[in-house]
Amino acid sequence: MTRTGWDIIVVGAGSAGAALAARSAGRGRRVLLLEAGPDYRPAGLHEAWRSPNPVRALLDPQATEGLVWMGVNSSRTDEQAQAPYWRGRGAGGSSTINGQIAIRPPMEDFDDWAAAGCAGWSAKDVLPFFAKLEDDEEFGDEPYHGRGGPTPIFRMPRERWGAVDAALSAAAQAAGHPWAPDVNAPGAIGVSPYPINSRDGRRVTVNDGYLEPARALAGLTVRGDALVDRVVFAGDRAVGVQVIVDGTAVTEYADEIVLSAGVIHSPAILLRSGIGPADDLRRLGITVRQDLPVGLGMQDHPMAVVELPLTEEAAIKTADDRHTNVCVRYSSGPGAPPSDMMFVSLNQNVLSMEAADTRFPAGGFGVWLNQNFSRGVLRLTSADPRDQPEVRERMLSDARDLERLRAGVRALTELARGPEATPILAGSVERGNSRLFAVLDDDAALDAHLLATVVDAQHGTSTCRMGAPGDAATVVDPSCRVLGVAGLRVVDASIFPSVPRANTNLASIMAGELMADRI
Repeated sequence: MTRTGWDIIVVGAGSAGAALAARSAGRGRRVLLLEAGPDYRPAGLHEAWRSPNPVRALLDPQATEGLVWMGVNSSRTDEQAQAPYWRGRGAGGSSTINGQIAIRPPMEDFDDWAAAGCAGWSAKDVLPFFAKLEDDEEFGDEPYHGRGGPTPIFRMPRERWGAVDAALSAAAQAAGHPWAPDVNAPGAIGVSPYPINSRDGRRVTVNDGYLEPARALAGLTVRGDALVDRVVFAGDRAVGVQVIVDGTAVTEYADEIVLSAGVIHSPAILLRSGIGPADDLRRLGITVRQDLPVGLGMQDHPMAVVELPLTEEAAIKTADDRHTNVCVRYSSGPGAPPSDMMFVSLNQNVLSMEAADTRFPAGGFGVWLNQNFSRGVLRLTSADPRDQPEVRERMLSDARDLERLRAGVRALTELARGPEATPILAGSVERGNSRLFAVLDDDAALDAHLLATVVDAQHGTSTCRMGAPGDAATVVDPSCRVLGVAGLRVVDASIFPSVPRANTNLASIMAGELMADRI
């Protein structure tokens, strides 16, 4: 037992950290959950965040205050300037501010992880934890699904879809994409309604599903407004963390330290702790403890959008109308991995969470790369924990990604110009996307356009990559232990070897569930 009685300190109360802390406390462990943002009970969440449409809250300064990390920026490609990269802050983390998409990666992702050295993360290993976390109202009785878990899974009925949802579904099926009613079923590919983590039309976060039921447990202590600076070591063992509380540095000790601060802040804590690329650390005056590729390898889903000028009848009617309900998983061509591409509907032309474009009435069809080769980089700008790191996603820096997105955009324009979309349009697709159509048939010019305009999907991963200990890209081993030190793990989307072929929230919760079971 440690000097303070904590068995585990979990840093970060987001999708992975909340699940890990709640499940660990439920097993009798004494857990201290530290969160940089505010800790609050579900009743204290601003009502705008409960809306089916996250844009309502993102455009409300009162709703975002304290719950969105300020100053976290990223460039999407090497041709773009830095712009805000939305990250959730406070109890619930990014599950409070995301698009409420509860989609699983294809199980092939996890077999790929296992084959690359992540033993214990194959499809058969992770599937029970995906089932455990969910309460799927439509397919919960299937052997690969679950009922009664902390995360409700809802699918919007077709009669409540937006006009763009219906147009994309019809256009994609006319183009030969099959109907797949459950995108989370193993092997599903084609046109599907999005699973949504809501109940009775209201967002359910991990603060709601995991932390609130666990707060009565004697073993769980949640502490908000606690900014973790760095990990504290005794020799080669992590024994605690230094925390900034009310401007004062204090140290909390535990037998096990788990960083679940997310794709931006877990690597930042490691770097400030002397774990990362040695030359970068020395330039900032940080003593090198372990020379590891922390911050290298970041991925997200690069997305291009064809704007649709909508008729008044086709536009969303209220701020609470759902921004998207339909996706289309498909493969880019012969020999490509299944579901390496995805079309998405945009009833409101949000483009991405970082660029809340609310021109009305306008919608869009989007296409993104579900699987990527390009890798980005995160580096500290200083050793001060109040300073945000520099992030460069470097999307489309690998020519293979440009080639596939180029083909995806051309396929998307055909869907947008087809007869299924015509009834919802108030004008020509070409006029609303003049810059795109001017370069559509020229590979080099289209590539330049994509590099200048592509957005991300806010699905950042892989800044603390998991892999075989002998792999030069590895930061944590398959037990999520940081190489070269004892008592320190990372459990969140930053450890994913690559961005999965899906939105990342459910996979992050799964990681917290799985590691709570193993730790």
